[in-house]
Amino acid sequence: MVLLVVLAAGAVAALTTDLPSVGQLRADLDEGGLGTRLLLVAGSTAVLLAPVPRSVVSVLLGGLLGFGAGLTVAMAAGMLAAVAAFALSRGLGRQAALQWAGPRLNGADRSLTERGFAWVLTARLIPVLPFAVVSYGAGLSGVRPAPFLAATAVGLVPSTVVQVGLGASVPLVAGWVDGGAAALLVVLAVLLLAGAGWWWHRRRARRGGAS
Repeated sequence: MVLLVVLAAGAVAALTTDLPSVGQLRADLDEGGLGTRLLLVAGSTAVLLAPVPRSVVSVLLGGLLGFGAGLTVAMAAGMLAAVAAFALSRGLGRQAALQWAGPRLNGADRSLTERGFAWVLTARLIPVLPFAVVSYGAGLSGVRPAPFLAATAVGLVPSTVVQVGLGASVPLVAGWVDGGAAALLVVLAVLLLAGAGWWWHRRRARRGGAS
């Protein structure tokens, strides 16, 4: 209930606030320099750890930063989010998954271990498979870190180039970007804060139950 209230408040604020245009946002981001780029990488990485469509983030970054800078930030955020999700899933969930599955998935797990690069690359190239789900799933499986990273780096390039290029072609998406880019940034920030609050609340509840 609290999450819905926060999201509703964020949506109302995004729709009623006098938001700057894409041109103004891009100029402000250019003036911010490297520090602003790093903040965008960090924020986009955090967003991509949730089940948020990566295509939306990449298009938005292209519209806000242009093709070159947008592609750099989108690729960096995608790789960092993939590594973080893989590490979290591998560290916190793999042993539990193996205990739950038992010998039933030993064959599949062994196949994923041996053919990890091909499996991850195929999953990255299929647009309908959620980005975060593939990363978390790879961490639960026996895919080794090096093939996972290599396949992710290769697999992200085609879709990211297309998505950022679409966003950077402002005349083609000017109506959507000018009307919704800043609003979407606000909503994404609200989602991130709400998700962090929910996670912190669950963690406290678990600690309280364990004690």
